[in-house]
Amino acid sequence: MNYQAPYKDMQWLVAQAYQQQGLNNVDALEGFDPELANAVMEEAAKFASGVLAPLNGVGDTQGCRFQNGTVITPDGWKDAYQQFAESGWIGLALPEEYGGQGLPKYIAQPVNEMWLSANLAFVMFQALAQGGSEILQAFASESIQQRYLPKIVTGEWTIAMALTEPNAGSDLGALNTKAIPQADGTYKIKGQKIYITYGEHDLTDNIAHLVLGRTPDAPAGSRGISLFIVPKYQVADDGSLGEFNDVRCTGIEHKLGLHGSPTCSISYGDDDACVGELVGELNQGLMAMFVLMNEARLSCGLQGVALGELGFQRAVEYAKERTQGSNEQGERVAIIEHADVKRMLLEMRSETFALRALGYQIAAQIDATEASHDALKKNRVALLTPIFKAFATERANVMAGQVVQVFGGMGFVEETGVAQILRDARITTIYEGTTGIQARDLLFRKVRADQGAALTLLLDEMCDLATTFASDDAMSAMAKDTRQTVNTLRSLLNSHLLSEECDPTSLNAVSVPFLEAMGILCCAWQLFNVLAYTKTQSHHDDAYMQNVKALTAFYGAYRLPAAMAALKTVEQAGAGLSQYEF
Repeated sequence: MNYQAPYKDMQWLVAQAYQQQGLNNVDALEGFDPELANAVMEEAAKFASGVLAPLNGVGDTQGCRFQNGTVITPDGWKDAYQQFAESGWIGLALPEEYGGQGLPKYIAQPVNEMWLSANLAFVMFQALAQGGSEILQAFASESIQQRYLPKIVTGEWTIAMALTEPNAGSDLGALNTKAIPQADGTYKIKGQKIYITYGEHDLTDNIAHLVLGRTPDAPAGSRGISLFIVPKYQVADDGSLGEFNDVRCTGIEHKLGLHGSPTCSISYGDDDACVGELVGELNQGLMAMFVLMNEARLSCGLQGVALGELGFQRAVEYAKERTQGSNEQGERVAIIEHADVKRMLLEMRSETFALRALGYQIAAQIDATEASHDALKKNRVALLTPIFKAFATERANVMAGQVVQVFGGMGFVEETGVAQILRDARITTIYEGTTGIQARDLLFRKVRADQGAALTLLLDEMCDLATTFASDDAMSAMAKDTRQTVNTLRSLLNSHLLSEECDPTSLNAVSVPFLEAMGILCCAWQLFNVLAYTKTQSHHDDAYMQNVKALTAFYGAYRLPAAMAALKTVEQAGAGLSQYEF
């Protein structure tokens, strides 16, 4: 499936995030400027379009094969993985001391987007390597770090996240994998996990599983969960591989999409010989795992952006080539000349552009937070993460449907390849916390927990930015609607979202509409932000920025009104919910 990185968008938005988040004033990031980012992006773009994109369709049609307990990846996967690892892409944003390149997240973000557009199923291991390595850096013993991190960061081994069990999906407190302490300080691990991405494969010699489990005397529920590192092959003190560790793949899922990414069922300790080591403190496993989960959630949001971009590129290409119908002069034209097709294309383009801007800003905020420990920036990242994850992936599904619609009947057949985008996108709203879970996290843990303080600051910033466009003829209507939407949300904060009189069940029922309204507002905010940044720059492409202005005006007319509709639903929290009998 053809893919070309949207380099101009990426270059502009990376430079904007770098400047607006003050990264030019961070001593630790000296030398990591947009010029370096551009050089890295150029090389990544070549790899994405030249190596990964051609394998995307191969992975979809072939899928993975399960034979005698082993997983065989699609043709070309192993060679591409070796190139990926040897080029240093796995350790792009990981420490140099372990073999990584040590680049900041704001540079890694556009590179990761390229991978995800070019071949999402292939690069699922990359976010696991990033998040898993961050866990080990923060919580693991020095011995574990020295034995595992150099292998994981350089791609010699991969890492898998083993949370879910047959009886414990999002409710991790119900898991019952056992971890029995041994005299030498290790633990015998026994249990079954499901939905383990790259839990077994033929790409590397060893796979390190981060497994959530319980010791015999652990408290019930989530308070009794510990984290263990459980390798497929035991790892000696010098880092060399030892005996098979009784980590067995019992099957792979036959999925709607992401066929090239093995999703495994794993059994630990069938023969009572599975050894694990504790990572962090006993009963504190969820604290450690949330480091990886937050990384994964940001990666999921970026997957939504990446799939939206891939779909947009395919739809535009087809719309320019497909002749169908006539214009007002009776001339046969390509379908891109039809207004409704333009509407669908502009909806994809505007939303993808705005969400890309949001994702890059979040990455730069993380870099700024790590350097300064700024509590306000940290709270902003925490607030935006569930919005970005859930809204970007929900919109990716809508956009994937629009791609098929642009293709018409040809989109419904497999030969064009666009059905793969629709199938691959579906899971993004489910894994790493469903949209409902993200919405509940946003409302109860991020908004109600601090009585709306972080949200109020964000809304003030949105309103102030919109006000600067009040006298711009092309933007004044959108500026007015943005301020009205923000004021409506402020009112609902007091009357509903923060009110003790609204019961939690009713608020849960409108948490997704609330998140949707926030997602739309964030997109409008970022589109305004790009235009405002442009005014500060002396050199830019006038034709390009005129298109950005057109996208902003389009978004204000076609998408922003949906935020008010969502807030109307929030206002009527609980309506009909308890009256209907199922």
